[in-house]
Amino acid sequence: MSRPGDAGPGGRDGLPGAGRAPAAAGGSGAGPAAAAARASPLLSLLQRWRGGSRGRRAGAALLALLAGGALFGPWLCGIDPARQDLANILAAPSWAAPLGTDHLGRSQLARILHAMRLSLGLALLSVLSAALPGAALGLLAAWRGGWTDRACGLLADAVMALPGLLLVLLLAAFAPGAFWPLYLGLSLTLWVEYFRVVRATAAPILAGPQVEAAGLLGFGPGHVVRRHLLPELLPLLRTLMTFGAATAVLALAALGFVGTGVTPPTAELGVMMVQLLPYYDEAPWLVAAPVAVLFALLLGLALAAGAEEAR
Repeated sequence: MSRPGDAGPGGRDGLPGAGRAPAAAGGSGAGPAAAAARASPLLSLLQRWRGGSRGRRAGAALLALLAGGALFGPWLCGIDPARQDLANILAAPSWAAPLGTDHLGRSQLARILHAMRLSLGLALLSVLSAALPGAALGLLAAWRGGWTDRACGLLADAVMALPGLLLVLLLAAFAPGAFWPLYLGLSLTLWVEYFRVVRATAAPILAGPQVEAAGLLGFGPGHVVRRHLLPELLPLLRTLMTFGAATAVLALAALGFVGTGVTPPTAELGVMMVQLLPYYDEAPWLVAAPVAVLFALLLGLALAAGAEEAR
């Protein structure tokens, strides 16, 4: 297979038939909008997003609302989530405490807002840390092939041989209650998905006639990535990142629920469920709050990752 080489000195305009090069290398399209979408993968992704289903837009709106609450809520609330008021424990919702107070008199609203910030922050950090190296290794394996592909595949298989949650638990054992083992374990677990999807998607594209034509016309690797790979990879990566964030949020809550995640008095959804479960009969709204927030987070992420409507 011919690999795309460096761009020639004539560039796109210095080659015979340069005006036909985009059509030969990038496929056919209709109208200026299609040409602009092919020229800019980000614009193409935005057009797909705007033309998506109602469920996807509803999920994006729900996520924006939750992210806004996690980002600005603690500042607007202005209450220390660890401040105790033992004379006002298990208080019902009121104007001063919209979600009531827990078994130590702490503001449930303040703790929920800080727990949302922790969950979304860890999810975003883990997804970015997994997506960047995973996609880069997948693209490298598909581009180079041979022993590079085999070595990256063996590394991914070795990571997948160990269950993801078990890997996080093993790392958490080195520093109980710390934040970095959870982040590192989730990142090491999630990157394999990006690697496999990018490699499987990029390999047939790089072996296709469009890329061969681009190489013969003198276009470099940057053109191939921008015009042929990114339009196909970006929608897949967006979906993977959305589901990866949901996995990270659920894993953090599960680890906190079983007592191996972050430790009190840190506000975290799983920890809050465990602490408030004994008081379900007296104050059911306290247990319902972290459960409802976790459900809303997962629902928003699942809706935002929904399939595109058929065209």
